Amino acid sequence: MPESDLSLLISAAQRAGEIAGQFVGTEAQKWDKPDGAGPVTEADLAVNRYLEDRLQAARPDYGWLSEESEDNDLRLSRSHVFVIDPIDGTRSFADGSRTWAHSLAIVKDGAPVAAVVMLPQRDLLFAAAAGQGARCNGTPIHASPAQDVEAAHVLSAKSALDAHHWTDAGPPAFERSHRPSLAYRMARVADGTYDAMLTLRPTWEWDIAAGVLLLEEAGGVATNRCGGRMVFNRPDALQDGVVAGGPEVHRQLLSRLVYSSDENRS
Repeated sequence: MPESDLSLLISAAQRAGEIAGQFVGTEAQKWDKPDGAGPVTEADLAVNRYLEDRLQAARPDYGWLSEESEDNDLRLSRSHVFVIDPIDGTRSFADGSRTWAHSLAIVKDGAPVAAVVMLPQRDLLFAAAAGQGARCNGTPIHASPAQDVEAAHVLSAKSALDAHHWTDAGPPAFERSHRPSLAYRMARVADGTYDAMLTLRPTWEWDIAAGVLLLEEAGGVATNRCGGRMVFNRPDALQDGVVAGGPEVHRQLLSRLVYSSDENRS
C-alpha cells in the first residue's frame, strides 16, 4: 500500500529533526538573506535539501513551495503542493534556543490537507489530516474552550497591541506571551496550552499552512486578520496576518480588530 501523505510528512519530519540535530545552532554558519528577509543557517539548507529530495521523489506530481527554495510558477498549476519551512524560528535555532520547529504541509486546491509541526528539541510532533483530527505524539489534542478574551492567554508580539490595530475599545487585557516560531505558536494553540495567537503583519504561507490545519482539526478557528478564510498556494505566498484560537476567543479578538468585518468572515 502506498505511504499516505500524512505518514510521509511524519517520517520526513522525524529525519529532518535528526539532520538539524547534527548542527549546534550557535556554531552553525549563518548568513543574512537579501532585502532584510532574515537569517539562514547551514542547518536550514541541509534540512531543506533533504526534504525537497525526499518529498519530491515520493510525490513527483506535487508542487513545491519552501522558504529556502527558489520559487517558480510551476506550483500554481498543481492541485497538490508541499508548503515547507525547514526550520521555523531560525534566529532561535542560531541562538541555541529550543523554540524552533519543522513545519510541513500538503495543500490541495488551496486548503491544507496534511500537516506536521515538529519541535525536535522538545520531543513534540503535532500531526493532522483533513477530517481525521489533530494529535501530539499520537494523543488527540483540542483547542481551548475559553470564553473570555480578557482572561485569555495569547501568543503575540508586543507590536500587535499597538492602538492603531484595535477599535476604540483598545486591545483586550489578555495575558501575552511570545514565541519566535509561528508554527510553534499555532501548535501550542491547537493543543490548548494557549487560548489564541495573532500576528497582524503579512505572513508567509510556509510559516502557517501546517498550523492552520492543526488548529482546525483540533476544533479551533484560524483566519486572516480580517476574519477571511486563508487560501494557500497564492502567487505571492503571503497571507494577511493570522488570528487563531478557540472559537469564542477568536470571535472576540476579531470583533476588536480595526480591519475585521462581518463581510470578510468566511
